[in-house]
Amino acid sequence: MKKNFGKQTYLYPMPVLIVGTYDENGHPDAMNAAWGGIHDTNQIGICLSAEHKTVKNLLKSKVFTVCIADEAHVKACDYVGIVSGNTVPDKFERAGFTATKGEFVNAPVINELPMCLECELVSYEEETGCLVGNIINVSADESVLTDGKIDVSKLKPITYDPVNHNYVGLGAIVGKAFSDGKLI
Repeated sequence: MKKNFGKQTYLYPMPVLIVGTYDENGHPDAMNAAWGGIHDTNQIGICLSAEHKTVKNLLKSKVFTVCIADEAHVKACDYVGIVSGNTVPDKFERAGFTATKGEFVNAPVINELPMCLECELVSYEEETGCLVGNIINVSADESVLTDGKIDVSKLKPITYDPVNHNYVGLGAIVGKAFSDGKLI
Protein backbone atom coordinates (compact mmCIF):
# COMPACT_ATOMS: atom_id res chain seq x y z
CA MET A 1 0.00 0.00 0.00
CA LYS A 2 1.28 3.47 -0.83
CA LYS A 3 1.31 6.37 1.63
CA ASN A 4 0.07 9.77 0.43
CA PHE A 5 2.19 12.86 1.15
CA GLY A 6 0.03 15.50 -0.51
CA LYS A 7 1.52 18.29 -2.61
CA GLN A 8 5.29 18.12 -2.17
CA THR A 9 8.41 18.92 -4.19
CA TYR A 10 9.49 15.29 -4.09
CA LEU A 11 11.16 13.97 -7.24
CA TYR A 12 14.10 11.65 -7.74
CA PRO A 13 16.77 12.11 -8.91
CA MET A 14 17.05 15.86 -8.48
CA PRO A 15 20.37 17.08 -9.90
CA VAL A 16 22.47 19.53 -7.92
CA LEU A 17 23.32 22.35 -10.29
CA ILE A 18 25.84 25.10 -9.57
CA VAL A 19 24.86 28.20 -11.52
CA GLY A 20 27.71 30.60 -12.26
CA THR A 21 27.77 34.24 -13.36
CA TYR A 22 30.05 37.25 -13.36
CA ASP A 23 28.94 40.42 -11.60
CA GLU A 24 29.27 43.91 -13.10
CA ASN A 25 32.95 43.99 -11.99
CA GLY A 26 33.84 40.63 -13.55
CA HIS A 27 33.86 38.85 -10.18
CA PRO A 28 32.61 35.23 -10.30
CA ASP A 29 29.57 34.19 -8.30
CA ALA A 30 27.84 30.84 -7.95
CA MET A 31 24.77 29.37 -6.32
CA ASN A 32 23.39 25.91 -5.70
CA ALA A 33 20.12 25.11 -7.48
CA ALA A 34 18.40 21.78 -6.97
CA TRP A 35 15.23 22.45 -8.96
CA GLY A 36 16.30 22.11 -12.56
CA GLY A 37 16.90 19.88 -15.52
CA ILE A 38 16.57 19.59 -19.27
CA HIS A 39 13.69 21.80 -20.39
CA ASP A 40 13.56 21.12 -24.13
CA THR A 41 15.97 20.16 -26.88
CA ASN A 42 19.23 21.98 -26.10
CA GLN A 43 17.60 23.91 -23.26
CA ILE A 44 17.85 23.85 -19.48
CA GLY A 45 15.16 24.96 -17.06
CA ILE A 46 15.87 26.00 -13.45
CA CYS A 47 13.74 27.54 -10.70
CA LEU A 48 15.63 30.46 -9.12
CA SER A 49 14.30 33.23 -6.90
CA ALA A 50 14.91 36.76 -8.14
CA GLU A 51 16.61 37.94 -4.93
CA HIS A 52 19.73 35.82 -5.54
CA LYS A 53 22.83 37.74 -6.60
CA THR A 54 23.48 35.12 -9.27
CA VAL A 55 20.03 35.74 -10.76
CA LYS A 56 20.57 39.51 -10.72
CA ASN A 57 23.88 38.96 -12.53
CA LEU A 58 22.46 36.67 -15.21
CA LEU A 59 19.53 38.98 -15.87
CA LYS A 60 22.04 41.74 -16.64
CA SER A 61 24.51 39.64 -18.65
CA LYS A 62 21.98 37.23 -20.25
CA VAL A 63 24.51 34.37 -19.89
CA PHE A 64 25.39 31.81 -17.22
CA THR A 65 27.05 28.46 -16.64
CA VAL A 66 25.68 25.36 -14.97
CA CYS A 67 28.27 23.05 -13.46
CA ILE A 68 27.32 19.62 -12.18
CA ALA A 69 27.97 19.16 -8.45
CA ASP A 70 30.00 16.06 -7.69
CA GLU A 71 30.87 13.87 -4.71
CA ALA A 72 34.35 15.36 -4.33
CA HIS A 73 32.98 18.89 -3.81
CA VAL A 74 29.84 18.39 -1.70
CA LYS A 75 30.86 20.88 1.00
CA ALA A 76 31.78 23.64 -1.46
CA CYS A 77 28.62 23.06 -3.50
CA ASP A 78 26.46 23.16 -0.38
CA TYR A 79 28.27 26.29 0.83
CA VAL A 80 27.38 28.30 -2.28
CA GLY A 81 23.77 27.32 -1.66
CA ILE A 82 23.53 28.37 1.97
CA VAL A 83 25.54 31.60 1.79
CA SER A 84 24.26 34.60 -0.15
CA GLY A 85 26.48 36.55 -2.52
CA ASN A 86 24.41 39.58 -1.52
CA THR A 87 25.98 39.44 1.97
CA VAL A 88 29.22 37.46 1.37
CA PRO A 89 30.70 38.88 -1.84
CA ASP A 90 33.70 36.50 -1.79
CA LYS A 91 31.69 33.29 -1.25
CA PHE A 92 33.04 31.86 -4.54
CA GLU A 93 36.61 32.02 -3.23
CA ARG A 94 35.59 30.95 0.29
CA ALA A 95 34.10 27.83 -1.23
CA GLY A 96 37.52 27.05 -2.68
CA PHE A 97 36.39 27.57 -6.26
CA THR A 98 38.43 29.08 -9.07
CA ALA A 99 37.11 29.99 -12.51
CA THR A 100 38.05 30.13 -16.14
CA LYS A 101 36.01 32.32 -18.47
CA GLY A 102 33.73 30.21 -20.63
CA GLU A 103 34.81 29.69 -24.21
CA PHE A 104 31.30 30.30 -25.56
CA VAL A 105 29.68 32.68 -23.04
CA ASN A 106 31.04 35.33 -20.68
CA ALA A 107 30.37 33.36 -17.50
CA PRO A 108 32.65 31.41 -15.13
CA VAL A 109 33.41 27.75 -15.68
CA ILE A 110 34.22 26.37 -12.23
CA ASN A 111 37.57 24.63 -12.59
CA GLU A 112 37.00 22.23 -9.69
CA LEU A 113 33.73 20.79 -11.09
CA PRO A 114 34.42 18.48 -14.05
CA MET A 115 31.29 19.11 -16.16
CA CYS A 116 29.81 22.43 -17.25
CA LEU A 117 27.07 23.76 -19.51
CA GLU A 118 27.52 27.23 -21.00
CA CYS A 119 24.14 28.88 -21.48
CA GLU A 120 22.39 31.95 -22.87
CA LEU A 121 19.25 33.24 -21.19
CA VAL A 122 16.04 32.64 -23.14
CA SER A 123 13.51 33.74 -20.54
CA TYR A 124 12.99 34.41 -16.86
CA GLU A 125 9.63 34.79 -15.16
CA GLU A 126 10.19 36.75 -11.96
CA GLU A 127 6.76 35.78 -10.59
CA THR A 128 7.50 32.04 -10.74
CA GLY A 129 11.31 32.08 -10.80
CA CYS A 130 11.32 29.92 -13.92
CA LEU A 131 14.47 30.38 -15.98
CA VAL A 132 15.06 28.85 -19.40
CA GLY A 133 18.45 28.88 -21.09
CA ASN A 134 19.82 27.67 -24.40
CA ILE A 135 22.71 25.27 -23.92
CA ILE A 136 25.50 26.65 -26.10
CA ASN A 137 28.20 24.18 -25.12
CA VAL A 138 28.83 21.26 -22.78
CA SER A 139 32.37 20.65 -21.60
CA ALA A 140 33.83 17.92 -19.44
CA ASP A 141 37.26 17.38 -17.98
CA GLU A 142 39.17 14.54 -19.62
CA SER A 143 39.43 12.87 -16.20
CA VAL A 144 35.71 11.97 -16.41
CA LEU A 145 35.78 10.61 -19.97
CA THR A 146 35.90 7.03 -21.17
CA ASP A 147 36.37 6.47 -24.92
CA GLY A 148 35.78 10.21 -25.45
CA LYS A 149 32.36 10.23 -23.73
CA ILE A 150 31.29 11.45 -20.29
CA ASP A 151 31.41 8.51 -17.87
CA VAL A 152 28.94 8.98 -15.01
CA SER A 153 30.96 6.58 -12.83
CA LYS A 154 33.94 8.94 -13.12
CA LEU A 155 31.90 12.17 -12.97
CA LYS A 156 30.23 11.05 -9.71
CA PRO A 157 27.39 13.60 -9.83
CA ILE A 158 25.25 14.05 -6.76
CA THR A 159 21.50 14.30 -6.43
CA TYR A 160 19.48 16.14 -3.80
CA ASP A 161 17.10 14.15 -1.59
CA PRO A 162 14.30 16.68 -0.89
CA VAL A 163 12.62 14.47 1.69
CA ASN A 164 15.58 13.91 4.00
CA HIS A 165 17.74 16.88 2.93
CA ASN A 166 20.72 14.77 1.93
CA TYR A 167 23.05 14.69 -1.04
CA VAL A 168 23.26 11.24 -2.60
CA GLY A 169 25.76 9.84 -5.08
CA LEU A 170 24.33 8.14 -8.13
CA GLY A 171 24.54 4.36 -8.12
CA ALA A 172 25.56 1.62 -10.48
CA ILE A 173 24.22 1.08 -13.99
CA VAL A 174 21.10 -1.09 -13.78
CA GLY A 175 20.09 -1.31 -17.43
CA LYS A 176 20.57 -0.12 -20.98
CA ALA A 177 18.19 2.59 -22.24
CA PHE A 178 16.34 2.01 -25.52
CA SER A 179 17.43 -1.62 -25.38
CA ASP A 180 16.35 -3.54 -22.28
CA GLY A 181 12.64 -3.01 -23.02
CA LYS A 182 13.09 -4.94 -26.25
CA LEU A 183 13.71 -8.07 -24.17
CA ILE A 184 10.09 -8.24 -23.00
